[in-house]
Amino acid sequence: MPAAPPAPDELDALLRLLDDETPAVRERVSARLALCGGDISEWLAAHPRVLSRHEKKILTGMLSPARREALVREWIAPSGGGAALQEDWESFEALLRNLSDYLHDGISLRQPLSDALDLLAEEAEEHGVTTGLELRKFLFKEQRFSANAHDYHDPRNSDLAWVIAEGHSNPIGLCLIFMLLGRRLGLDIQGVGYPGHFMCRIFEDGYPIIIDCFDGGQLHLQSTLLESPQLNSTQRKLLSRSCDLGAILVRVLNNLHDSFEKLDQHEDAQLVKKLQATLV
Repeated sequence: MPAAPPAPDELDALLRLLDDETPAVRERVSARLALCGGDISEWLAAHPRVLSRHEKKILTGMLSPARREALVREWIAPSGGGAALQEDWESFEALLRNLSDYLHDGISLRQPLSDALDLLAEEAEEHGVTTGLELRKFLFKEQRFSANAHDYHDPRNSDLAWVIAEGHSNPIGLCLIFMLLGRRLGLDIQGVGYPGHFMCRIFEDGYPIIIDCFDGGQLHLQSTLLESPQLNSTQRKLLSRSCDLGAILVRVLNNLHDSFEKLDQHEDAQLVKKLQATLV
């Protein structure tokens, strides 16, 4: 019979032992916290306590194995790999939500990804957003979201619930917020998988416009960009076509894998590598 997770009183006692470095105590605390499902944020919110930065790091580490297990268990990739996603936005968002739950620290209280997106979409509607240009202004020109240039390789840039809470991310993270909100508002916003960068495309009066979400929502006429002598034929082709959902997810995982490797978090990097294999 599997062991029961710690009751509230025991959980409180376990947290008081976080800074005890006695091997037997550390092993016992880790084993019991591992049964909490990887997330005690709601309990912590109801039982506020001051944790040092060191204690938070230890606690997050002890909760992470359960989140890894949950990701493996709940990651349901299409049977045909990433190419089978096509325009399956429901499955696409579910996989992004799996990544978000996995990347969560397990201790900070926040809204689940889909709920956070729903609330942000409602706010956009209240502000009268009805077009891609208006959504671009709402998100980027009014500085709700900005470039995370300082921590470009932070794995949390791929945690879209964290992105919504903190208001910054890498290029693809910002574009995903733009696209997922556009989907909720009935807007056609496409991903553009430019080499070494990621942008979005909208259409205004039939003309394709490229939006660089990482550059404050900077606008570019697609026709003007295509005329640049600095682009080769391959780059022009990529700029002209849309990146499908499967290819976008692959890029997210590639970024995440590289981020974990840079931080020497090799166990997490190997886990992401297994996820990449499900999309081939």
